[in-house]
Amino acid sequence: MRIGELARRCGVNVETLRYYERQGLLRDPRRGSQGHRDYGEEDLRRVRFIRQAKELGFTLKEIRRLLDLRLTSEGRCAKARRLAEAKIEAIDQTLRRLQRFRKALEILVARCEENEHDGGCAILDAVDAAGSD
Repeated sequence: MRIGELARRCGVNVETLRYYERQGLLRDPRRGSQGHRDYGEEDLRRVRFIRQAKELGFTLKEIRRLLDLRLTSEGRCAKARRLAEAKIEAIDQTLRRLQRFRKALEILVARCEENEHDGGCAILDAVDAAGSD
């Protein structure tokens, strides 16, 4: 199949596929008689794997490691599990940071509502003060 069909079937654009090739995530395809890229079913599976891994939050570097693990047999599940556990920890850290942001914003919104009539704005003042550090 040509690059356009692969892109359509995988739900990505052609430039994404070319980028994956440049990054080594997708093999250099065979070329047809007129120089067109020619992809097979394994390429389709590989791009779908990449997309699913991205949906789970893996970076392209991590996805490359997962793709490499698909080709090995010894210890691959344990290695994949360690990658997934590290991703879970990173997600947990992000969630904690977002919760702190949320709490800070809730406090600012409450202050803003309290001081709405005096012409000041706790939100703008806090952002301004943070920018002057």
